[in-house]
Amino acid sequence: MNRTWEIRHNSGMNQVDYLRISLIDRCNFRCQYCMPEGTEIDYVLRQNFLTQEELLTLLRGVFIPLGFTRFRLTGGEPLIRPGVVEIVRAIASFPETRDLSMTTNGFLLKLLAQDLYNAGLRRINISLDSLNPEVFEQIVGSRGRTRWQQVWDGIQEAYRVGFNPLKLNVVVIPGVNDQEVLDLAALSIEREWHVRFIEFMPIGNDHLFNDRGWVSSEELRQRIRMRWGLTEGQVQGNGPADVFQIPGARGTVGFISQMSECFCDRCNRMRLSADGWLRPCLLNETGQINLKTGLRSGISLINLRQQVRTLLAIKPEINFKLRESGAITGTYSRTMSQIGG
Repeated sequence: MNRTWEIRHNSGMNQVDYLRISLIDRCNFRCQYCMPEGTEIDYVLRQNFLTQEELLTLLRGVFIPLGFTRFRLTGGEPLIRPGVVEIVRAIASFPETRDLSMTTNGFLLKLLAQDLYNAGLRRINISLDSLNPEVFEQIVGSRGRTRWQQVWDGIQEAYRVGFNPLKLNVVVIPGVNDQEVLDLAALSIEREWHVRFIEFMPIGNDHLFNDRGWVSSEELRQRIRMRWGLTEGQVQGNGPADVFQIPGARGTVGFISQMSECFCDRCNRMRLSADGWLRPCLLNETGQINLKTGLRSGISLINLRQQVRTLLAIKPEINFKLRESGAITGTYSRTMSQIGG
């Protein structure tokens, strides 16, 4: 197949209309796979975050005119960002917004679920890496504090409020929580919950990754298939998960297979960091733009929009090269919290 044709074909088939927005690089957890013990994090100074007004200006004046209609709020932990409910309300109120979602660790969700729902948020992803409180505390780095129950209560509250779909994200770490896969998958049977198993990635956690490795999605599917069987499933979302369903279950099980089944050529997203950097890729910073610096220095929205348009034009080439090179190998110095997950 002609390479140029394939790039253009992918560009046409995978319109980039999805923006992941990191609201803050800080988190109230210190998960093994995100901020491993001993990792020194160079946090962004608060005055260097995009303000709420700056963020909304960029959405209205740059991203929406370029066709972005789907937005996900991430962190760090987005619920510790001051004014998060107001940010949700503002983005949900844009007539062009077709989808608004959030990824959270759930620790503050019991307190904020109703307010977030009232503000217009309807879809939410919550990290739940273990049903065993002791294992959970080990993963999230609680240092003697007990947080599992508060996260579980937050999940229950989000379900009661009416978030749909409600997705539970599980990063599978060999020898830590991989023995819980069946128990976690079973959460999708009685409730309309959607459990997503995520392959462990070497980003900012090289010592842990090299020690433990990762479990492939196909192996996890086989475990579930042998216990209950699996059929194809469907759930609303913009991400790369392959979705299945346990026969008769109300929810689904999904698999995000960035290590074993590279999906770079299907990527439809850009990433905006808390301090205003726009990046085309989780693993590749080619062409990245600091929109905050441009905005604060008086560069016009038309000019910033053109810069983003130029970056969009090269994204299919970046996607193609990552797919062809198998770029999701090796280790990376930045942590997940610093790049928005």
